[in-house]
Amino acid sequence: MEAMQSGSDVFFVLIGAILVFAMHAGFAFLEVGTVRKKNQVNALVKIITDFAISALAYFFIGYTVAYGVSFLASAKEISGAGADFADNGFTLVKFFFLMTFAAAVPAIISGGIAERAKFHPQLVASAIFVGLVYPLFEGMVWGTRLGFQDMMTDVFGAPFHDFAGSIVVHAMGGWLALGAVIMLGARQGHYRANGTVVGIPPSNIPFLALGSWILCIGWFGFNVMSAQAVAGASGLVAVNSLMAMVGGLLAASVMGRNDPGFVHNGALAGLVAVCAGSDIMHPIGALVTGIIAGVIFVKAFLFVQNKLKVDDVLGVWPLHGLCGLWGGIAAGIFGMESLWGLGGVSFMSQVVGSLIGAGIGGLFGFIVYGLLKKTVGIRLSEEEEYIGADLTIHKISAYPEDDFGRR
Repeated sequence: MEAMQSGSDVFFVLIGAILVFAMHAGFAFLEVGTVRKKNQVNALVKIITDFAISALAYFFIGYTVAYGVSFLASAKEISGAGADFADNGFTLVKFFFLMTFAAAVPAIISGGIAERAKFHPQLVASAIFVGLVYPLFEGMVWGTRLGFQDMMTDVFGAPFHDFAGSIVVHAMGGWLALGAVIMLGARQGHYRANGTVVGIPPSNIPFLALGSWILCIGWFGFNVMSAQAVAGASGLVAVNSLMAMVGGLLAASVMGRNDPGFVHNGALAGLVAVCAGSDIMHPIGALVTGIIAGVIFVKAFLFVQNKLKVDDVLGVWPLHGLCGLWGGIAAGIFGMESLWGLGGVSFMSQVVGSLIGAGIGGLFGFIVYGLLKKTVGIRLSEEEEYIGADLTIHKISAYPEDDFGRR
C-alpha cells in the first residue's frame, strides 16, 4: 500500500507539472496575439528559452536555496535512497512541478517588456530571478527559510497562507516586471510628445484568446495539484478556481465594455487572485475575489497606460502584481469561518506577508534591471525596435513570405 501511495503521488504531481508546463504555451500565445507581427517570433523564442534557463537555474541553485536539497548526488540517492529524497523519485517530480512555477516568473515579465527588450540581458535576469530571488521568498513561505512562518505565527496568530502562489509566483513576477518596464521606457510612438496615448492594437485576437484558454485549462493543475499528494486533492480548490475565473471574466467584460483583451485577461485576473486562498474559501468568496480582481485589472491597466504613462504591454503588473497582491489579502478575508471559509488564517498575516512578497519583487526588479541597464543595456536601439525584434534578433519574421513579397 505504501508503494501504491508513493507511486500515485508521483503520478499526481507529474500530471500537475505537465499541466503547468503547458501553461507556458499560454503565456507565449497571449503575448504573440498582443504584440505586433514584427515581434511575434521573439515572443515565442523568448518564453521557451526562458523556460530552459529557468530549469537549469532552479535545478542547480534555486531548489537548494528554497528547500536546502541539492541534486548533486547519485541517481540512486536522488531517486529515494538518500535521506533528503522521497521514494519513487517523488522529490524529483516535486522539483519539476515547482520549477514550472518558478519559470512562470520570467514568462510573466516577458509580457511587460515585449517589443523593445534585448534578448540576452533578459536571459541573465531570468537566471538571477529563478536561481536566487524567487526561491528566497518561496523558501520563506513554502519552506522553513529565515524562520518567516514561525515569526508570522508568533506575531499574528497564523502563518502566511499562500496555497498556490498568488504572492509567491504571481505578485513576485508582476512586481519584478514593474522595475523592468519602468527601466525600459515606453515603446516608440506609443505616447506623443504632449502625452497623448497612441493605441497599438493586438495583432491577433484569436492567438490572444488561445493563450488565455490554455492558461485557464492549465491553471486547474496549477491550483488543485498544489496539494502535492493524491490524498490532499480537493474539489473545493477546483470549484473555487472555476468561480474566480468566471467572476474575473464577467467583471472585466463589463468594466472593459466587452473588449476581447480585457475579457480574456479578466479570466486570468480571477485565477491569479484565487490561488492563495483556493483551498480555504467558500465558492461564493472565490467568486467575489474574482470579480474584484477583474475590476482591479481593467481599472489599473487603464490608469497605468493612460495616467502614469508606463508602457506595460500585456498589463502584467496590474494582472499579476496587483491582482496577486489582492489575492493574498483576500485569503485572509474570505478564508475566515465567519465568511464560510475553513479558517486558520489571520488577516494581518495575509496583509503583511503579501506586502513583503511584493516589496521583495519590486526591490529586486529595480536593482537587477538597473544594473543590467548600466552595464550591458536592456533596450533595443531605435532602428532595431522599428525593424522589430524578429528580424533584429532572430533574423526571420513570423511571416517570411510577406517579407519576400515586399522585397
